[in-house]
Amino acid sequence: MTTLFRYPDSTALKRVVPKSRIYERAEATTALKDRFVKEVDQITWAYKLAPETLNLPATKSVTEMQVFRVTLKVAAVSDDILKAIDKAIPFPIIFELHYDGQIQVAAAHKRPSEAVDYKWVMSAHLRGEWVDKDALRHPLPVALNIGRLYEQILATLMPIETTVGEDMATRLARFEAVKAKGRDITRLEAKLKRETQFNIKVGLHGQLAEAQAAFELMKKPDQTGGET
Repeated sequence: MTTLFRYPDSTALKRVVPKSRIYERAEATTALKDRFVKEVDQITWAYKLAPETLNLPATKSVTEMQVFRVTLKVAAVSDDILKAIDKAIPFPIIFELHYDGQIQVAAAHKRPSEAVDYKWVMSAHLRGEWVDKDALRHPLPVALNIGRLYEQILATLMPIETTVGEDMATRLARFEAVKAKGRDITRLEAKLKRETQFNIKVGLHGQLAEAQAAFELMKKPDQTGGET
């Protein structure tokens, strides 16, 4: 279940962001602009989570982060649109996507490039499940700084167990591996359902059992400190 957070009143902005500003800063192509028109109704800069609004210290990689509310015209917004908004805004962003009375939380892990000033390195966008817009909102996770708060919010979008000392890059890599294994399981289940020959079905059952066992193991962090 996706966690919706209750952001403090001190962080509220509620400023509409013109699409033209995103187009300019993200160097949007005509095709991308058309996609914005078809898929996005309004972009609102809803909250600013910064030292002056949260009373939490910044870190070198996360000086502040933003929460953007994106009201959609369609049920599934393209990743290209989220990437464009992230490219246009030089801070990590937590997206709340609104459509037909429901909310989906999405975010990429975003950090400053160590090689090129003013550039950002982004992971693929993580997405939670759709939940009712009136679902209970929870207090923000307890954190000692904004960087740690950002990581804890991202962790809610990765339904895998975490361990102390596992950095975000390792966790993201493990999450992507878990998703890939989940796709393997879905493929094997579909193949098993179609198969009629008994001996082949027996082999597929074995492969499926192995994949399911690996899937469960991969969701748990390696207690020795490396990846499972």
